Amino acid sequence: MKNVIKEKGINRVVVASCSPRTHEPLFQETIRDAGLNKFLFEMANIRDQNTWVHMKEPAKATAKAKELVRMAVAKAQLIEPLQMITLDIKHSILVVGGGVAGMEAAIGAAEQGFQVYLVERNSELGGIAARLRSTWKGEDIGGYLKDLIQRVKAHPLIQTFLETTIKETSGIIGNFRTRLINAKDGSSDMILDHGAVILATGGQEYKPTEFLYGSHPGVLTHLDLDQAIMSGDQRIADAGCAVFIQCVGSRIPERQYCSRICCTHSLESALKLKEINPEMNVYILYRDIRSYGFREDIYIKARERGVIFIRYDLDHLPGVTSDDTGAIRVKARDHVLGRDMLITPRILILASAILPNENKKLFELFKIPVNADGFLIEAHMKLRPVDFSSEGMFMAGLAHYPKPLDETIAQAKAAVARAVTIVSKTGIEVGGVVASVDPDKCGVCVTCVRTCPYSVPRIGAEGYAVIDPASCRGCGACVAECPGKAIILQHFTDRQIIAKASALFEAA
Repeated sequence: MKNVIKEKGINRVVVASCSPRTHEPLFQETIRDAGLNKFLFEMANIRDQNTWVHMKEPAKATAKAKELVRMAVAKAQLIEPLQMITLDIKHSILVVGGGVAGMEAAIGAAEQGFQVYLVERNSELGGIAARLRSTWKGEDIGGYLKDLIQRVKAHPLIQTFLETTIKETSGIIGNFRTRLINAKDGSSDMILDHGAVILATGGQEYKPTEFLYGSHPGVLTHLDLDQAIMSGDQRIADAGCAVFIQCVGSRIPERQYCSRICCTHSLESALKLKEINPEMNVYILYRDIRSYGFREDIYIKARERGVIFIRYDLDHLPGVTSDDTGAIRVKARDHVLGRDMLITPRILILASAILPNENKKLFELFKIPVNADGFLIEAHMKLRPVDFSSEGMFMAGLAHYPKPLDETIAQAKAAVARAVTIVSKTGIEVGGVVASVDPDKCGVCVTCVRTCPYSVPRIGAEGYAVIDPASCRGCGACVAECPGKAIILQHFTDRQIIAKASALFEAA
């Protein structure tokens, strides 16, 4: 491509192959190496928008591909070189959340020589991991967590803010400014300048309202059981029978996702109960056992140790009651025998769902998306699995989705790796595909000010709307809403879009 550009004196490039999501930046860098402005490039998306969606109609897909190429060529005739602005970068990272994900991210960045600001709204570091006993491999979480907290507190490049929340934030990739306040009294704390953000706000255990939880002392959740085992609760050792009920709060119409770790945790806990009391009868009432990968080994061990598995479905939910003596009575239908079974355990453990922590206001401040269940949404699950759509912001841990500790740590390290690619630079280029205002057409109606989701437009002293190209994200919302057509989006001007449409209709 470089050779052809130089030999033929080409000043515009159209590519019809691959996917813009993965290859457009590569092609732009290629033509820049050949001496062209990288915006003198247009890509016809004949892969995602054509061959993939019309794979069973090759003739029609070919015709559509021709139309897409014709439209791209029509626009390419009108595209113009655009200029980028180089800004300095703040060589520091803000990490929100003091659980395992947040602390691993903080340590990972600090050990590479970058200043880290770790913000936690509670009075202690550790998050939900402080209530866990061990991993499915038997690794001691308490010892690991204690060591991690000590490393975070002792590191000279990590500044920790406990009982602190985010009041407001602004800026763009490489240049963010965030104001912190005291979580208790709301008093102002300080303002931080940083180049990237990692959100690791964590999750929590669903507190069941079913199966007598909260009304009977023998009904526990997974975290309750871990705490009881770690504290040496005599009820555990004395229990001659224990029952686990899986998918409590998960995989139901109100919460359709699988919490992933519940099956593994129940299997590991069942083996621990058998270790404490080999004569204990242990039952696991499940819908599907999802002990994926090497976790399948502990399922095999549980079967070998005599743990009994009984499957149920939503049409035949287990029934839990308590008799006059306070004994727990669990009624479950054995799908193999086709009969109801009655079990009277001393302890009943509920494998309850994992929920994201409530952080609606925080997420709105950073303008980042969540799904219907409240979990953070990555920019692309394969290509950008720890990135947000907003550049310079990353995620890790349970705030993203339910996951075991080892995956949380891996994701925290991935988020650090991505954040460091920003803060390690001496400068960053912004702008290019941004909105600009024609002062002669602006009626100062402030529609753009109200419309912009990033609060970029402002009314300047000159008497018309002003859009800072360094802050503009190029979403085009102000362009669509401006009643006076005073705003244009570079690289997507009316002339360029009309040219594409005309090329399509002329072909038809």
